[in-house]
Amino acid sequence: MVDISRFKPKTVYVIYIASTPENVWRALTSSEFTRKYFWERDVEIEPKPGGAFALRLPDGRVNVRGKVVVYDPPRKLSLTWQVELPEEFRRLPECLVTYELAQAGEAVRLTMTESHSWDVPDAILSGGRLGWPAILSSLKSLLEGGKPLAIAMEPPKDMIEAIKKLR
Repeated sequence: MVDISRFKPKTVYVIYIASTPENVWRALTSSEFTRKYFWERDVEIEPKPGGAFALRLPDGRVNVRGKVVVYDPPRKLSLTWQVELPEEFRRLPECLVTYELAQAGEAVRLTMTESHSWDVPDAILSGGRLGWPAILSSLKSLLEGGKPLAIAMEPPKDMIEAIKKLR
């Protein structure tokens, strides 16, 4: 099992979605939804602690793989996150991504926390700090209005350079 005590939060993003915890959970754990808001990625989750997790690109290659750490629908999902593609990202140690859902009146408060076991340079964190708001805002648009956002994204140049310097 994964020792989560070694991971420290580095990026926290909170968003409110006019939906139910069950619908937000489904959007996080079902390819029917992730294909729409997460740049066409298919999510695969074995629904139990220790189960396999993967995000696949449209051509079937694995973009991210990991393990399920916490699977508590529709409240909390924690996953180890090891980026496989692009190849230079394989140098990064795995991180821990946690989604926490809570009812907030007629909305759901979704808190995404990205935690790391090492002292991550800000240049590397910049990718997630740009990407998570885009991903979760698109999820929000999909659930509230039926259509995800059309956002063109690429990793920040400083992030790529910092990753290339890792051994």
